[in-house]
Amino acid sequence: MSHHLFILSPSDSPLYSLTHFSSKPVQSVSSPLASNLPSWSTSAFAGTLTSLTGASSATQSHHAQGGGGSGVRMGGGQDRHVIQMIANASLDVIEEVMRRDSAMYLKSVDKFNEWTISAFITPGNFKFLLLHESKNDEGIRSFFNEVWELYVKTTLNPFHTAHTPIRSSVFDTRVRASAKKYL
Repeated sequence: MSHHLFILSPSDSPLYSLTHFSSKPVQSVSSPLASNLPSWSTSAFAGTLTSLTGASSATQSHHAQGGGGSGVRMGGGQDRHVIQMIANASLDVIEEVMRRDSAMYLKSVDKFNEWTISAFITPGNFKFLLLHESKNDEGIRSFFNEVWELYVKTTLNPFHTAHTPIRSSVFDTRVRASAKKYL
């Protein structure tokens, strides 16, 4: 299962992105409609969905770089540009939810196929978006809080320029550790 984190400035320019592949088991969610249909009717459209979304019907193995070559399950096989499109498409929904709700953690604000988009909005209007496949509200909330703390520490660095992409290897390492811990 994979998670995709994006940190965006108040003007929605990307500051940081991370793709995390988790080895935790995926909870399969089946549609009640699909369970009532014969198998030939749902499998007939699998090729169409695959070609439209870039999804793979079989689980793919991906060897993590620097991870000792251990196989890790990829999240649906989407290309990076599709993931970015999903995140960008959710920004309007996030803006609407922000107007209604003053909470920092917005939980699940949007859904696209198997991807759920959760958001965290800082007091400075920075947006943390997480695309994920499984429900883990407490883990995601803890992850967002820890990433926010790391982000604040990074921006307090006098050598970091505000509203510019984060290229700190320390920040990246700590965010990856937090993702491994909570996601």
